[in-house]
Amino acid sequence: MLSEQSAPVIRATLPVVGAAIGEITELFYAKLFTDRPELLRDLFNRGNQANGDQRKALAGSIAAFAGLLLEHPGTRPDAMLSRIAHKHASLGVTSEQYKLVHRHLFAAIADVLGDAVTEEVAAAWDEVYWLMANALIAVETRLRQEAGTVEGATWRPMEVVERREETADSVSLVLRPADGTPAGAFRPGQYVGVRVELPDGARQIRQYSLSCAPGDARWRITVKRVRGGAGPEGEVSSWLHGHVRAGDVLGVSAPFGDLVLPDGDGPLLLASAGIGCTPMLSMLHHLAAAGADRPVTVVHADRTPADHAHREEHRRLVRALPDARLHLWYEEPGEDAEASRGLVDVAALDLPEGLTAYLCGPLPFLRAVRGGLLRRGVPARAVHYEVFGPDLWLGRD
Repeated sequence: MLSEQSAPVIRATLPVVGAAIGEITELFYAKLFTDRPELLRDLFNRGNQANGDQRKALAGSIAAFAGLLLEHPGTRPDAMLSRIAHKHASLGVTSEQYKLVHRHLFAAIADVLGDAVTEEVAAAWDEVYWLMANALIAVETRLRQEAGTVEGATWRPMEVVERREETADSVSLVLRPADGTPAGAFRPGQYVGVRVELPDGARQIRQYSLSCAPGDARWRITVKRVRGGAGPEGEVSSWLHGHVRAGDVLGVSAPFGDLVLPDGDGPLLLASAGIGCTPMLSMLHHLAAAGADRPVTVVHADRTPADHAHREEHRRLVRALPDARLHLWYEEPGEDAEASRGLVDVAALDLPEGLTAYLCGPLPFLRAVRGGLLRRGVPARAVHYEVFGPDLWLGRD
């Protein structure tokens, strides 16, 4: 909760800081990477730095957190903090790094805003930062404890025991701990961080959803190669596609992520697009193994049937559930008579009352489906989502 002296200062300066936050974060990263170049090489996603997405995500999180403190005093924005904390835990972010970020961020604020940053203004925004940082540190500590890991010991060597080509641009890698022990349990819908060493010596990290059943002794991730187009080509996905084979060893984090399937018997909507089907596959495996008879509406969108990773597995898992329906939309359905052409039309779905929705896919898909669900009367609190990449939508739940 913001102090009485800081709240009016933040309210008065939020528009100014918000308007300049893009410039502030750009300068912040320049200062940070000049001081600590290894962070760009070994922690931050270089692709997202190149296209500006990471800067937008940082700007959005700070502004959203400050706004929520003003709009809902005394209430901590747990949904927003949880998503960030899970990402940080899977990347191996440490509590000491928050001090480093604070130093360079506030230097950037002072450089951009100049004389507008009075002692009073600096103190108020310092309070905002440490309210957010300390809350994240506490959540990340708890997550590591629950996962059986400690700060600074994020990476476990895991051997690739099988590689399967799913589509022209997606490959599945089956993993087991290099010491031969079982991979361990996870909650359906969670992801792991995967760290690889690239040819230039950089150790880049990406997160991949576990696409197997939570009770399996081995884990499976499914990696879609990010082709160069409007943005840079995916460094890690391209390297995994081009180089990783059975017998290779990768650094893998414990499972994290808060888009997880809860217990219960209420109706579900599992909606995905592209490689966003992977956490949904884990959820469907879990439901099938448990013999769940709850109503499940499964929606998937893709460019063509050939681009739909795990297409037959997706169908088989839905058929295994007694009260599940699969709805497919392909931009080019070809000869698939069961699929609709174009983009997902939420208005065409038969949605039961009391629905809980889980969404995963590109941001335009999430916005369209979430908007359609809200128009259908599904409460915002019942719509949960996962974004692959920096979350540019923070604070909008």
